[in-house]
Amino acid sequence: MSKDTRDKGSNLQLSRRRFLKGAGITAVASAMAGSGILKLLSQAEAHEELDNELAKRQWVMVVDLRRCDGCGLCVKACQKGHFLPEEQEWIKVYEMETTTGRTYYMPRLCMQCENAPCLRVCPVSATYKTPDGVIVVDQNRCIGCRICMAACPYDARYFNWNDPPPAPVGLGGPRPELPVPQQKGTVGKCVFCVHNTREGKLPMCVAGCPMLALYVGDLKADLATNGVEIVKLSMFLKDNDAVHYKGELGTRPRVYYIMGRGQTAES
Repeated sequence: MSKDTRDKGSNLQLSRRRFLKGAGITAVASAMAGSGILKLLSQAEAHEELDNELAKRQWVMVVDLRRCDGCGLCVKACQKGHFLPEEQEWIKVYEMETTTGRTYYMPRLCMQCENAPCLRVCPVSATYKTPDGVIVVDQNRCIGCRICMAACPYDARYFNWNDPPPAPVGLGGPRPELPVPQQKGTVGKCVFCVHNTREGKLPMCVAGCPMLALYVGDLKADLATNGVEIVKLSMFLKDNDAVHYKGELGTRPRVYYIMGRGQTAES
């Protein structure tokens, strides 16, 4: 066999290997595309990118008890915005008394705990934490066992015994970040109005407070606002000796309280 013939044979084999290798890749890619795997991978990448973007914000709330007069308008704003029944209050305002007999008012919402007991006990993972630090409930997954309600030391969860009031269809819900309308037989709670904060809007309770006692803040940006004032969050908390409610439980809440009328965090 001549050298030219051998070279041609070698080149032909090399070309065939390249073709088969390329054809194999193409076949795999075609199979992946046909089975929707590439689409799933693309969706996964998009979700990861969105999660990374959301994680740039870490939401908290600050309640200035020195300003709260117990009007309850924050409660009404929350109920109206989430189309809740009258008996269900995702933010409650309690009338409290100090050790010296003075009366004050304490709004209590979901504490969005870093070490959340409700999250740990859910048997179907219906309760989960969003990348921006808010604990929500997937009511499509919730089985209504109410174990999370028993686990919450703040009584911040509510069972939907009845059908909810009617809600407009154009809200884009229901979804965990905007659970409107609620679903009978499931558990609901305050979600920090994360559907609003992600769009640069105030939570409903903050917007509805005429005393400017409620602040929404971002740990990453180190800023908080009550809709009128903007404060440096870390300095605001430090200068006003902010505390956690029942902080001794180790739940590490994302709600801070500013006292100032003789109250204690255990009141």
